[in-house]
Amino acid sequence: MNIAVIGGGYVGVTTSVAFAHSGHRVYLVDNNPHKLAHLSNAQLPFYEEGVKALLQTHVDSGNLTITDDLTATLHHSSIVFITVGTPSQANGQADLSFVNAVARQIGQTMQNEQTIVIKSTVPVGTGKRVKEIIAMELTRRNVDIPFEIVSNPEFLREGKALYDALYPNRIVIGYDSKKAKAVMEQLYNDTNDSILFTSINNAEMIKYASNAFLATKISFVNELARLCERVDADITVVTEGMGQDKRISPLFLQAGVGYGGSCFPKDLQALQQIGQKYGTPMTILQAVENVNHTQVNWFLDKVSQRLGSLHNKHITLLGLAFKPGTDDIRSAPSILVISQLLAQEVQVTVYDPQATSHIKKRFPTIHCATTPLEALHDAHAAILVTEWPEIVNIDWKQAKSFMKESNLFDGRNALSPHYMKQLGFHYEGVGIHG
Repeated sequence: MNIAVIGGGYVGVTTSVAFAHSGHRVYLVDNNPHKLAHLSNAQLPFYEEGVKALLQTHVDSGNLTITDDLTATLHHSSIVFITVGTPSQANGQADLSFVNAVARQIGQTMQNEQTIVIKSTVPVGTGKRVKEIIAMELTRRNVDIPFEIVSNPEFLREGKALYDALYPNRIVIGYDSKKAKAVMEQLYNDTNDSILFTSINNAEMIKYASNAFLATKISFVNELARLCERVDADITVVTEGMGQDKRISPLFLQAGVGYGGSCFPKDLQALQQIGQKYGTPMTILQAVENVNHTQVNWFLDKVSQRLGSLHNKHITLLGLAFKPGTDDIRSAPSILVISQLLAQEVQVTVYDPQATSHIKKRFPTIHCATTPLEALHDAHAAILVTEWPEIVNIDWKQAKSFMKESNLFDGRNALSPHYMKQLGFHYEGVGIHG
């Protein structure tokens, strides 16, 4: 099939590469000349394993075209995916200006029948609004071109996005006509995964509800971890027991310094704003946010209690991205950790295999090491923030010899407390007593 993808960001590029790899003819449209030039040379504005290589392959083969010509792209395509960003506004509402602008452009330029698929994360009712905008533009042109609106939210895990795009464990499709459903069935006819066909409103809500629930699990476990430390219990054992209950599952039950990234914080705020708009306060989500906002401070209290005054101390952060496998530092716990340490005049050294350049732009005074062992040199303490394999699997015996004081604070419970203490570290995790 001929597919247009409008928006050359994280979701747009990954979606385009996956469809091209599945044998479709894909046109990726963006209006940023700098971004287009880079994408045409397979240079990505983000790190995601495997995407760059496949982008290069399919650009070279001609299966994937990078372009700014929306009119020509619409002429060649029968399915149009909207993948532009929906960032948070100051009040937490999703900013739909990019989605609305694309809808207007489609209505102003389309010449043939289209199925328009909204893949961006959008509030309930956006599909209806996009349909109205396109219809209004067609009326202004005095043309009658049939089109369908579909909601097909993305469920891409950063760090595993290409795998999720190629082998999705679920596909949700919201539609309001038999024709739209038939088009999407044809598009996904080679997948063996479950497809949920539902209304557009349901599909839009499913995306928000999924992320909100996962964030809730994380904050619940983090709050429980605080209590575990008080009552001499071990959160890792507690969650292991919880996770054996199939109704709960072990996924997203890992205690840590809090969630981050581009989705959970943004989507929780947007869902609360939707609730406020319709007179239904989302009080549980308010508590979820509160726990997450205070988790870093709670964890840093451990460091202060151990080291006393942090003034002029040398502290190393191991990991900066909000999770392994990505260079994304949006709402990452590392940002708050660094901010708090710098406010106390700490000498901060950081290491991350992918995100260092991003954090350096935000905090130009910190020292960025090129290896974990270099980062630990003369450190009074190390804080593990992101559980990259190259961090978890370093030679910790050698690492200890590099440090001025052997204090290790594991913000992801990624290391063995018993082994670290055996090596002579003062080790503290999250919700692990003693």
